[in-house]
Amino acid sequence: MVSNAKRYTTEVRGAPAIAIVGCLSLATELIHSSFKDKDELLKAISEKIHYLVTARPTAVNMKRAADQLTSFSKRLHRENVSLAEMVSLVIEWCQKMLEDDVSTNKKIGDFGAESILKSVKDRKVKLLTHCNTGSLATAGYGTALGVVRSIYGSGQLAQAYCTETRPYNQGARLTAYELVFEKMPGVLICDSMAGALMNNHKIDAVVVGADRVTRNGDTANKIGTYQLAVVAKHHNVPFYVCAPTTSIDLSLAEGKDIPIEERPHTEMTDVAGVRIASPGISCWNPAFDVTPAELITGGIVTELGVFKPAELYDRLRAQKL
Repeated sequence: MVSNAKRYTTEVRGAPAIAIVGCLSLATELIHSSFKDKDELLKAISEKIHYLVTARPTAVNMKRAADQLTSFSKRLHRENVSLAEMVSLVIEWCQKMLEDDVSTNKKIGDFGAESILKSVKDRKVKLLTHCNTGSLATAGYGTALGVVRSIYGSGQLAQAYCTETRPYNQGARLTAYELVFEKMPGVLICDSMAGALMNNHKIDAVVVGADRVTRNGDTANKIGTYQLAVVAKHHNVPFYVCAPTTSIDLSLAEGKDIPIEERPHTEMTDVAGVRIASPGISCWNPAFDVTPAELITGGIVTELGVFKPAELYDRLRAQKL
């Protein structure tokens, strides 16, 4: 268990956005810095980018980007490029993450939409999503909310339900905003209403994101995702996890190996700075939970396609990822 509750606040959220902003912040610093030689530059890149990994250990995207950028920088260090050229190429590498993320998310959206619509005949679909996985969590399109966008763009979206996502209310504050802004038919529900929603309305699929996916297909996502998967299983509602391959960590065998951050207790005890919980009450506030692979009944949606959790490892190894 990783506890960062006393030393940081959330300024950037969403696993893809964390990696992108982390790398772009480094690029910005490189623009405004000077280095005596390539050795000093390489040392600065490695130290600064890996320091950023410590801020959000559950989301693997930042670590993966840090490892890739460090490897790229080491290659430039060995090659016959000048110090100025090395700085420029590293900055370009960071900037390209923005373009790649939007392209990746659009593919996720289309693959997920195709899978869901294939199982529904001659009617518009109703979806349920959790937390925020849209433009505000990525470079501008979204993973799970990208699936909602793709279905809406095809004219097949009847309703998109979003949970409030307590205690930090990303669903109420962010997903609801995106749905309203883009004029998609959206309905906000309390987290505790998901079971009643599935029992009383025909929900065609639950679509969520992931901060990390392990080798066996277990996934870590915003707290509350696991219980949604359990309820979806009971009501025979397909449960989809949408994530780019950069969120898949083949070095971890299963979900219990994923570090889980704990957040400040005031997120639970206070609302808009006003204390609502009884003073003196203890709190437990993990930011994420792990959904076992067997509950991911719809599949894991990536930019390469939709896979059953059991297929994931072999398919990605075949792609040499």
